[in-house]
Amino acid sequence: MANTLTSAGARLWSPARQRSFRLLWMGQSLSLLGDGFSYIAFSWITLNLTGSTLSLGYVLAFQAVPRAVLTLVGGSLSDTWSSRTLMAFSSWARAALMVTVGFLGLAGSLTVWMLCVAAALFGAVDAFFQPARASILPTVVGKETLAPANALLGVGAKVSAVLGPAVGGLVVAVADAPVAFLVDGVCFALCGLCVASIRTLPPEPKEGGDAGGAAAPAASLGARIREGLRYAWEDPRIRTVLVVDMAVTFCHSGPFTVGFATLAKIDLEGGSTTLGLLNGALAGGAMLGALTGGMVGGRPRVGLLIAALAGWLAVGMGVLGTVGNTAAALGTVLMMGFGIGFQGVFGVSWIQRNIDGSVLSRVISVDMVLGYAVAPLSLVVCGALAQSGTAPMFALTAVILTLTALGVLASRTVREMR
Repeated sequence: MANTLTSAGARLWSPARQRSFRLLWMGQSLSLLGDGFSYIAFSWITLNLTGSTLSLGYVLAFQAVPRAVLTLVGGSLSDTWSSRTLMAFSSWARAALMVTVGFLGLAGSLTVWMLCVAAALFGAVDAFFQPARASILPTVVGKETLAPANALLGVGAKVSAVLGPAVGGLVVAVADAPVAFLVDGVCFALCGLCVASIRTLPPEPKEGGDAGGAAAPAASLGARIREGLRYAWEDPRIRTVLVVDMAVTFCHSGPFTVGFATLAKIDLEGGSTTLGLLNGALAGGAMLGALTGGMVGGRPRVGLLIAALAGWLAVGMGVLGTVGNTAAALGTVLMMGFGIGFQGVFGVSWIQRNIDGSVLSRVISVDMVLGYAVAPLSLVVCGALAQSGTAPMFALTAVILTLTALGVLASRTVREMR
């Protein structure tokens, strides 16, 4: 038993022995930390300037829309150029933007329209970072190390997602919102330095089992985007992964935001502390699941894991719709988060290992855009259902997840994905 645990631990931490992976881990963590800072800084300074939540909505929308619209462009450029180059460019551009906004804020020159322009530029530049971040890993570590590498990156992402808004709020409380922009700029600048220092692996010979087929480079941006869409559509395994991701995103965005808030306040008769505990249990479970996945050797059947995750989450949603006490809700959410983190390690690794590197960023960008489209719909639908209580909302998501699991199991091609 001791030898088995030692071997599993060594497998999990094996990517950290490589300098380039450590630089990637640090760069990603700093970027996500900066994203959390920017959210707090933009929100707080907008409210201070206007006192209007409507103005805050405009500013955040100006950031979200360009990010969603340009993600396909970012994915196409990442496949054409270099993921490392795009990540460094995006990081330094965001650093310059945040420092500029910070100094304008300290000088008292900021206006709402300036914040809208800055938010739009931030979202546009960030759209080039995200697909590149998800597709660079196969050029940094070997294919057999993808699962533990994704596990470590996933844990770093969760920690940064929690720390970013928390530390950003502390900086705003101690100093001022413009100072948070300056700290944000430093995070992005350091991210750029880390990414620029990465040394990628030499290209490997292509395996015969890669999904789809590498197409010749397309001449125009539009043609490259269409090529990525066609590549994703023509392979049943990739189509299934995209559809499942959409279903899980729909059953994640609304229930884990609107649902958690309603569950904490009404069903569990708690307050903001209960809501924080629910979100903490989800994040903690996901980190434990990712770490456990990183310690598992071999290549399990990803199709079966996808079906198992959908079924696991369906059971969890059913329990949350009937739960009567906080302890049971926290335990259920913790186990749901564990499943998300565990399967996520192998799902992402399968995509990185099987999709041809020449279109990898474009396929990932398609997945991201579908998520951007489904998440708002989930929030609206769940918000409407939650008016009658959490039970109908959780029941609907449980049904969708159950159908998703059955659909995956019905396809032999998908079941046998490794």
